[in-house]
Amino acid sequence: MPPSDARQQDLSVLQIDRSQKESLEPKGKAPWGPLIYIGAAMALVVVVGVVVSGVFARAPEVEVQRVRIEQGAPSGAVVLTAGGYIVAHHTIQVSSKIVGKVAWVGVEKGDHVKEGQVLVRVEDTEYQAQLAQAKANLGVMQARLNELEAGSRPQEIDAARAAAEEAEANFKNAEINLKRAEDLFHQEIASQQQYDNARTQYEVTNAQMMNARKRYDLIKIGPRKEQIAYARAQVAQARAMVDYAQTMLDSTLIRSPVTGTVLERLIEKGEMVSTMNFGGTGGVKASVASVADLSDLQVELDINQNDFPRISPDQDCLVTADAYPDRVYKGKVAEIAPAANRQKATVQVKVKVLSPDGYLRPEMNAHVSFLAPESAKGNPARETLTIPRSGLVQSEGKSAVFVLDGSHVQLRSVEVGRDLGNRVEVVEGLGPNDRIVVRGLEQLTSGQRVKVKAGA
Repeated sequence: MPPSDARQQDLSVLQIDRSQKESLEPKGKAPWGPLIYIGAAMALVVVVGVVVSGVFARAPEVEVQRVRIEQGAPSGAVVLTAGGYIVAHHTIQVSSKIVGKVAWVGVEKGDHVKEGQVLVRVEDTEYQAQLAQAKANLGVMQARLNELEAGSRPQEIDAARAAAEEAEANFKNAEINLKRAEDLFHQEIASQQQYDNARTQYEVTNAQMMNARKRYDLIKIGPRKEQIAYARAQVAQARAMVDYAQTMLDSTLIRSPVTGTVLERLIEKGEMVSTMNFGGTGGVKASVASVADLSDLQVELDINQNDFPRISPDQDCLVTADAYPDRVYKGKVAEIAPAANRQKATVQVKVKVLSPDGYLRPEMNAHVSFLAPESAKGNPARETLTIPRSGLVQSEGKSAVFVLDGSHVQLRSVEVGRDLGNRVEVVEGLGPNDRIVVRGLEQLTSGQRVKVKAGA
């Protein structure tokens, strides 16, 4: 039953039946006549009080909220509102450069890490042995190069000279023996065999003398340039092997490449890490953690192709997370996909959140309001009035709100402007001091008395 009908029913008991009017009038001038009218008036007051209190008791309880003034909000009209998900601009899967068993894990999900901080340590015994072997080989090569670069020692030169002199003496002796054998052969005293042996000895000692002289000359000059160059190349190769072994040893400490937050811990102590992902192979993993910089967030949206003309690069936006509808963040279109999705008939757009805070988290639902470009606005930034979307109703095809007027509510038509996600801009119809009903307005009528919820 509507409240107005109930009120009429309760007041009907106060009406006086005219058929009984004469029975109430005194037939004589009795002294107690005026008292009858006084008693009737008092009864009327009591009944009215009961009826009114009953009406007050049936007044619905509502929640109200004052109209909010948004300072310095962009004055551009909202050309499109779309929903999407908050994502980290760069999510990094921290991987291993070596194969080994995990000896230590130093982070948990949600930990804040700095660039270069050690996240995981792999067993390094094998890599330390390889480094020691490479260093020993480098020492051998370096010693050989030093020997060649230093040249021949004086003792070596003296020994070579002595060998050359000995060979020369042997040659001279062989020469004398050959001449004596030749004379004896001509005198037919020595045989042909003896003469031939003397000549052979002469030729052998002559060759030995020439060889000793050349060796002496080479030792005096020192090693060839080609030998030194070859030895230097061997040293460089050995040094590169040492650097490689050191790099592999350093890789047993897996560090964070950026300053950010650990989104996932993907490895445990005792598990194997590898440079490759072996798919379903149990216990062998390539990634050890997922890290992202949460100060660099974006909202990823799929925009219908029909709405795509309303979006442009670097377009200003307003971002609200569904979990915190009262917190509005400024944004800017950062990326528009070069290709559309044929199956969904959408184009992926990413909006950068300019000043994110600790409330925003990756994978949260969010809404983005795309604002008209500056050139199309033509108006400077100004103050705007906004109300919760829950306080907006439709009356005769127009937007309206229930405004609190004392203990009653009045239905008032308003003109709305920008769509701000969970809030709506009011262009006309409300003032900054108005309070509107935001909860419990389903059964309200204009002019109805209400009770304001405590704390509202």
